[in-house]
Amino acid sequence: MPLVLVGRIGRTHGVQGEVTLTRSSLSVAELMGVGTFVWRGPRGESIDLVLEGARPAHTRVLARFRGFAGRDEAAVLTNGELWAEAERLPDPGPGTVYAFQLVGLRVETEDGRDLGVLEDVLPLAAHPVYVVRGERELLVPATPEVLKRVELERGVITVALPRGLEDL
Repeated sequence: MPLVLVGRIGRTHGVQGEVTLTRSSLSVAELMGVGTFVWRGPRGESIDLVLEGARPAHTRVLARFRGFAGRDEAAVLTNGELWAEAERLPDPGPGTVYAFQLVGLRVETEDGRDLGVLEDVLPLAAHPVYVVRGERELLVPATPEVLKRVELERGVITVALPRGLEDL
């Protein structure tokens, strides 16, 4: 089954084995519903994980996994990525997609000009920003005024670039 990236694990929090989870589009309830994950470390190592608990904390989530009861045990997860089976993720709802579904799609303007491929989605405070790599890198704001269509079947995102964006 294909795995998809659902978040990045940061530093430990407290002494009970909690770690910070950032860059995740899943809510605490959705994470708990998925339940099982694969951790991948910066050197290619992996560990199967079972989520024991999660709670919101400002702009991120604090998560606790079975077998990582204390700060020292949980520290091995720092700077890793959290992956899940795509089939286990909840339906994002009508007219909505997960960020991982967009990565790799072609990005073009309304007149059909190819801008490149969506390489990453940066979840910034005001709105996400698409990192598009073509002839050059573009940082495209994912706002309703800019994002016109997402056609997963065709593999294309259509945008109306703000005036001057390509001049930066």
